Amino acid sequence: MLRLRPYKPCDAETIVTWIKDEVAFRKWCSDRFEKYPITAEDMNEKYMEYNGDCEEEDNFYPMTAFDETGVVGHLILRFMDKEKKIVRFGFVIVDDKKRGMGYGKEMLKLAQKFVFDVFNAEKATLGVFDNNPAAYHCYKAAGFEDVPLEKEIILPILGEQWKILELKASRKEATDQ
Repeated sequence: MLRLRPYKPCDAETIVTWIKDEVAFRKWCSDRFEKYPITAEDMNEKYMEYNGDCEEEDNFYPMTAFDETGVVGHLILRFMDKEKKIVRFGFVIVDDKKRGMGYGKEMLKLAQKFVFDVFNAEKATLGVFDNNPAAYHCYKAAGFEDVPLEKEIILPILGEQWKILELKASRKEATDQ
C-alpha cells in the first residue's frame, strides 16, 4: 500500500539515483538545478533554499511516497496564492524501476487528497513538458485536466525549445470521483 509522508533529507540519497540522464533530469527539475548530475547534498541545499528560515511564510512541502519496499516516489507542494487555495505540484518523480506500474498515479491521487483535505486547497496545478508524454499521461490518469493557455510557455533547455503544458485538478472533480 502506497503512503505519503513528509520528505526527510536522507530520502535524497535514493531519489537522485532515479535520474539516469540529463534529459530526464531537466524534465524533472525544469532547469531549477544548475548542474547535472546532482548529489543528495545538492538536493537538500536547494530544498533548504526554497524552505527559507522558519520566520518566512510556510510555503514549501516536499513529500515522499513509500510502500513496504521503501521510498518509491517524491514530489513537492507549494502554495501559489496568498489565500492558500492553489497548490502547485513539482519535482514529481517515481523510482525508475517502478515506472509504468501505477505508482505515479497513486502518489498524485494521495497528494491531491492531502492538499484538498489537509490544506483545504481548491485547486492543484502542475506543468509538464510536451516532450514528456509518459508523465503527461500519468497526470491525466491521476485526474488532472489540460488548462488552455493564452500564450505558449517555452523554455530554452539543452539547446532546444521545450513547451510547457499546464494541468489542473480541482477539489470538486477529485471528490466527485
